[in-house]
Amino acid sequence: MEDSAKKQLDEEKMVNDAFQHLINTYLASRHRKKVEIITKAFNFAKQAHKGVRRLSGEPYIMHPLAVAQIVCSEIGLGSTSICAALLHDVVEDTDYTVEDVSNIFGPKIAQIVDGLTKISGGIFGDKASAQAESFKKLLLTMSDDIRVILIKISDRLHNMRTLGSQPPNKQYKIAGETLYIYAPLANRLGLNKIKEELEDLSFRYEHPEEYQQIIDKLAQTRAHRETLFEDFTRPIREALDKMGLTYTIKARIKTPYSIWCKMQNKHIEFEEVYDILAVRIIFEPQRAEDEISECFRIYVCASRIYKPHPERLRDWLTHPKANGYQALHVTLMSKTGQWIEVQIRSTRMDEMAEQGFAAHWKYKEGSKTTADSEDELEKWLHTIKEILDDPQPNALDFLDAIKLNLYASEIFVVTPKGEFKTMPADCTALDFAFSIHTFLGSHCIGAKVNHKLVPLSHKLQSGDQVEILTSKTQRVQKEWINFATTAKAKNKIQAILRREERELQKQGEEILNEFFEKAEVEPNSMNIDKLCDLHRIKFREELFQAIGSKNVVLGTADLNVLHEKQGNKGNSWTHFIPFLKKKSPSSKTKEKPTTEQPISIDRKKTVVLNEENIQNFIIAECCHPIPGDDVLGYIDSDKHIYIHKRQCPVAAKLKTSDGNHILAVTWDVHKTLFFPATIKASGIDNVGILHEMTGILSNQFNINIHKLSVTTKDGIFDCEIQLGVHDVEDVKKICNKLKNMIGVEEVTRID
Repeated sequence: MEDSAKKQLDEEKMVNDAFQHLINTYLASRHRKKVEIITKAFNFAKQAHKGVRRLSGEPYIMHPLAVAQIVCSEIGLGSTSICAALLHDVVEDTDYTVEDVSNIFGPKIAQIVDGLTKISGGIFGDKASAQAESFKKLLLTMSDDIRVILIKISDRLHNMRTLGSQPPNKQYKIAGETLYIYAPLANRLGLNKIKEELEDLSFRYEHPEEYQQIIDKLAQTRAHRETLFEDFTRPIREALDKMGLTYTIKARIKTPYSIWCKMQNKHIEFEEVYDILAVRIIFEPQRAEDEISECFRIYVCASRIYKPHPERLRDWLTHPKANGYQALHVTLMSKTGQWIEVQIRSTRMDEMAEQGFAAHWKYKEGSKTTADSEDELEKWLHTIKEILDDPQPNALDFLDAIKLNLYASEIFVVTPKGEFKTMPADCTALDFAFSIHTFLGSHCIGAKVNHKLVPLSHKLQSGDQVEILTSKTQRVQKEWINFATTAKAKNKIQAILRREERELQKQGEEILNEFFEKAEVEPNSMNIDKLCDLHRIKFREELFQAIGSKNVVLGTADLNVLHEKQGNKGNSWTHFIPFLKKKSPSSKTKEKPTTEQPISIDRKKTVVLNEENIQNFIIAECCHPIPGDDVLGYIDSDKHIYIHKRQCPVAAKLKTSDGNHILAVTWDVHKTLFFPATIKASGIDNVGILHEMTGILSNQFNINIHKLSVTTKDGIFDCEIQLGVHDVEDVKKICNKLKNMIGVEEVTRID
């Protein structure tokens, strides 16, 4: 009994200490001091969640307190947002209503709480998964009050910080959707620090071994980096002191997730990642209007000490990024022969970079937000709303469209009148046309870039001046979707094509009904299916569209099929079964055997793949996982289980759109089975090098080569070898052995 009372007192102290820390943080901010309403919200939430605990065992009120702390200290929002964060789960998890919150705390706080509740609950559409529908609601609420999404990101950050209490399959689902949606969303809103933490936490749970290896190597190389940083910055400090500047110089270390991404994308080891260290110079300008010129003064000063890279000057001062980021980046050659990036920014720019202009946009007193950044946010929210106004029928397509709009490096494109437009890198002239107006995009026939005629597929470069050419007779073409890169352009093209398809289907259905009437045949589904079979068309809608577009012209052959006897073998029910089979969520995944029977699985437990049960699972062809890879399982609607690599792009979408069907999976295979793997090698095309490579594989590893392809050009060879291996360890041994050959420069495994 005494232990129970002591535990209760300890928990009470923990809760009160957390609340006091929140109040102290708020009082130290620049906001008006509305402590009374925050205290009222805390007491209300504490009473509402009384007796409820999280999976970790701590009182539930600790979660809203932690979210409010993030909102206050890490994003910099005020009392309204802090109260909404404290109350964000009250309506969803207790008997209190939005009306109750409105009566006690006012309509503004209630509106934000209502927005947060709608994201979590609600009735979802038939064609979209619950998760994708939830993201739609999340994005819709942004245009009403940006604070809703900022609190939601804070909520997700705390959930990620406490993800260890969840079972593995839930960890993969939550980490997957965090990496796919929430991290890029935080990035788009300028919350760089939160974005990086979300990425690292997702990486930590999805690839724990790789995460720990990078953490360990960062610790081992820390002393070397500190020495390099001190030696590199010493002469810069001396020069800045002479200039009389008030400044700080910080070391910016690449995050574990970004290091891992670079290792994956470049197929390199940790030791080959050369830009782990960057230098950040943050200064206090004497006058606000001088901060941009001060940045360039510091750049000139540093470039006199170290030679700058001629192609790596990034000016985001005069034209900030779409998320409000401002800085001047220059890459300098150190005395040790290593390129080091230097980021130059004012204290205001630094605050914007860490917390994002969304926090300054309308709600932070005393902010100096520029009209440009407000305009950029408004434009971005408008684009999101356009996508939501005409959503993709498929949940994964919708997520893809949003994803396109969240990610993107930026370039600046100039209109014929000299106006600067921010566009994503790798955008085309077609994307630019749609960014200006849908009518312009749907009727464009080409463009003039820097006064030269180019096709719609032409990729734009930063600084290009672009004039769009149009024709009233032009119509949207299907192939446009192949070179449109922005979410807005893709979405508009697909919407127009869908509208035209619906019109053609309607016309085709009318033509078909007239044909049936003249042929004196009943216009039922069985007769329509007969014509589908005749024309080798799977779906009735496709038949209607083909008739409407005159690709199928009804005639004598159709009459003959319709007047055949019902017993005709070609139209038997079994003939149509293949067309009725539901497709796997990924068209890239392996076709399942028709004889395979679904297996029974406890979704809460980790599934162990071994020699006895491996035949019950389907190894996904999109990523070719083998023993040793971090994997997960996906249960489709027919209860078949696909095994994907955790970082597989298809799996990333499934974690986000259909996370409740994700399984935790681990390997327990003991070098008795062979799995397909592909190795890519490149190097100097010496005589006999291919013979030596195949000899190593055959003689030293006793491996059968299934397929080998080689190309040579200008004395360089590229070679792809498909072979059978037991696991990832085999692949590493093979790669290391081949790398040691004279003339071989690079050896990597590819999917």
